[in-house]
Amino acid sequence: MAETEAPRGRSTRMSGKERREQLLTVGRRLFAEKGFDMTTVEEIAARAKVSKPVVYEHFGGKEGLYAVVVDREVSTLLAALETSLEEQRAHPRVLMERAALAFLSYIDENEDGFRILVRDSPVSHSIGTFSSLLTDVARRVEEILATQLRLHRYPPKDAALYAQMLVGMVAYTGQWWLETRKPAKEVVAARMVNLSWFGLGALEKKPALRESTGG
Repeated sequence: MAETEAPRGRSTRMSGKERREQLLTVGRRLFAEKGFDMTTVEEIAARAKVSKPVVYEHFGGKEGLYAVVVDREVSTLLAALETSLEEQRAHPRVLMERAALAFLSYIDENEDGFRILVRDSPVSHSIGTFSSLLTDVARRVEEILATQLRLHRYPPKDAALYAQMLVGMVAYTGQWWLETRKPAKEVVAARMVNLSWFGLGALEKKPALRESTGG
């Protein structure tokens, strides 16, 4: 996916806002390609065709630029997932299908952004990471599951555990699909929901391992 940057004549000077957005676009691409640790301010400045002080002026350094890029990606993905789950009266399976498709659509439309999110974040940037985003989504899924478990007389305390399992399945499958892109995202979403929905439909109230691990 080629990075698009609008050509400008030599006599045209970018506004501060335009320059900031250009640096974010350049930084986003480099962080996706090389990761945070391997990307340097020198590279960002060179690709944007500016001097290093310009990068420091707008973001205070590489860390500040990275933080804005990550926070934007987190906001974009979380907004898509929350929108997919907002119709509370919809059937739970429909909500699961919408959430799975929203997640895969984000990956499809924001490949660079997703690659940045799933990389290990620097220690200094602990807020707005992929893991914290998944925690937020899991809380929302937990609410939906708790309601359904109560309706079917299952222990609602299990909702948190099942929510983590479901969100983890979607997240890990999304990382795999990022590299394969086959089958189509609609097919992947349908298969994931098929597995999770019919698995949930046949839940035992008190599951136990079939074999003892004791010697």
